[in-house]
Amino acid sequence: MQKITPFLWFNNNAEASNFYISLFKNSKIENISYYGETGGKVSGKPKGSIMTVLFKLDGQNFIAINGGPKFTFTPAVSFFVNCETSQELSELWKSLSDGGTVLMEFDKYPFSEKFGWLEDKYGISWQLNLTSRPQKIALFLMFFGNQYGKAEEAMNFYLSLFKQSRVINIEHYGVGDNEPEGKVKRIIFSLDGHEFMAFDSNMDHHFTFTPAISFVVNCETQEEINYLWEKFSRKGTPEQCGWIKDKYGVSWQIVPVILGQMLEADVRS
Repeated sequence: MQKITPFLWFNNNAEASNFYISLFKNSKIENISYYGETGGKVSGKPKGSIMTVLFKLDGQNFIAINGGPKFTFTPAVSFFVNCETSQELSELWKSLSDGGTVLMEFDKYPFSEKFGWLEDKYGISWQLNLTSRPQKIALFLMFFGNQYGKAEEAMNFYLSLFKQSRVINIEHYGVGDNEPEGKVKRIIFSLDGHEFMAFDSNMDHHFTFTPAISFVVNCETQEEINYLWEKFSRKGTPEQCGWIKDKYGVSWQIVPVILGQMLEADVRS
């Protein structure tokens, strides 16, 4: 089972997963679960309506939930997609930008022959990049505001928590850049085989990290749950049902692996 799984909180349109799997290779719906009578009463959702969708994009697991309007997606967390060909990149841009909002124009930049950043029609942020690397979806974290300058610190904290984790690449701002020298221009790191990226931005953004995108951590033992919960809650904000916001504002769900196995085994889809 995938150790870390992105969890997307939709405002009653988790069926957006169908749109995403139409865009990426090796993608499919794995499971759909539905609100029962008790869950419907607690959430205010109709009994029998879709609760969660477990799906794969490019071979990677994602979970979408119809959670209502409580949380809103922001560009503080985005999905970074490397594409090997211009055709593949252009097709993704065309589909994802349709009905969405462009954050950085689809163009040539000093760091890329072709790059663009957008929010799709559901509010999810995507960064699309032309590269020689095979297509892969990485999780991208932007550190700014009260968290500005903490990208490298956060990376080292996360690396200390997960086995089989490593730094892939790190670049710092230098003389002539628009950011203070020494801050993180881009870092790429792997947490238990799942690729993350991050950078520092001193721009005045009017958004922040929110629980709309959290990261489910599937734990094998109660000891692992206790360990991660203690580490993430230190200077963080514990919440209900295994949710926790760490000291950098990033949201995590620390859960026993059996929950994920039960979800994957549920064939009601």
